[in-house]
Amino acid sequence: MNLIEPILADAASITALRRDLHAHPELCYEEHRTADLVARSLTEWGIPIHRGLGKTGVVGIVKNGGGPRTVGLRADMDALPMTEHNTFAHASRHAGKMHACGHDGHTAMLLAAAKHLAKHRNFDGTVYLVFQPAEEGGAGARAMIDDGLFDKFPMEAIFGAHNWPGYPVGTFGVSVGPMLASGSQFKLNVRGKGAHAALAYMGVDPVPVACEIVLAWQTIVSRNLRAMESAVISATMIHAGEAMNVIPDSAELKGTVRTLSDEATDLIERRMREVAEGICAAHGAQAEFEFNRGYPVTMNHAAETHFVRGVLGGIVGEANVRPFEPSMASEDFAFMLKAKPGCYFMIGNGDGDHRHAGHGMGPCTLHNPSYDFNDELIPLGATAWVRIAEEWLRTPR
Repeated sequence: MNLIEPILADAASITALRRDLHAHPELCYEEHRTADLVARSLTEWGIPIHRGLGKTGVVGIVKNGGGPRTVGLRADMDALPMTEHNTFAHASRHAGKMHACGHDGHTAMLLAAAKHLAKHRNFDGTVYLVFQPAEEGGAGARAMIDDGLFDKFPMEAIFGAHNWPGYPVGTFGVSVGPMLASGSQFKLNVRGKGAHAALAYMGVDPVPVACEIVLAWQTIVSRNLRAMESAVISATMIHAGEAMNVIPDSAELKGTVRTLSDEATDLIERRMREVAEGICAAHGAQAEFEFNRGYPVTMNHAAETHFVRGVLGGIVGEANVRPFEPSMASEDFAFMLKAKPGCYFMIGNGDGDHRHAGHGMGPCTLHNPSYDFNDELIPLGATAWVRIAEEWLRTPR
């Protein structure tokens, strides 16, 4: 791998910083300590900062020369509301909070790149370092945009990255078009008519109606979408009744929908409503259906993706920059890619062999209580950020 030597030499100090972040996880819009650490580090390295976008977001500004070119690099900072099973020294010190998605590592990689960019300034133009809160369900990217991110810092394009367990260290994954799915939430209230469980004919039982709807919804993907489309309808919660011998008045269903296109989301929302209302009507029940769109599809722009592939290939070799098969997980960097050209890519996190003694017995996968970010990625990710910024700013627009 063609890593930047000063970054490699400084890896131990950034690793210590990363493990400090891991030990002190903060949930969405609560990243006060994390933001303080980021702001303090950037200031120590002579980087002007702006705070408060998206409540706890931090933006660093690294300029050199008089060039008009600009570029944005983004890292997320928040943790997840889950209990860590690892017991090594840098495990979470806060019960019910854990960096189980590697945002501590993403922040560390961008800080390492910031330090190098500020010291060497081998570019002409402006690099905006975007440290974003609340990716895990809080739509922090949208909050920063709403607070004027792209108005205050008019970057030509923005780039984001995520560690990816299962990909070997030293490999990247990136493709033009959809990288990650949209995420929507639904709620259905099936209103029937309560009765004694022994006299079911006197009521309208919402439970079998709800069950029939869940099964029928699965045919939307198999029979209404084109075979080449990808979508997932998951009813993940169902609640009905309070006593074993009472047919309840209503049953409530909740869950999520994931798609790789807005058109698929439109079709699924319409068909879910039609199916629910039709089945309820057939049984004499009523349907109250809500569909709330969350994160859109994370959609890479073609020119920026080809640019990133070239830069990453220069670091690890073209063969180690793999086409990425879209995942049905969601990511709020999608909001930034809707507002600006850019690219989101994956950096291999390995298979878990990097974990220290004291790790949990579960796999080292995202959102798993035994997960830990692989610190070997810090020099590689930081090198990628530096080269993306330098190459973007020196390439004729």
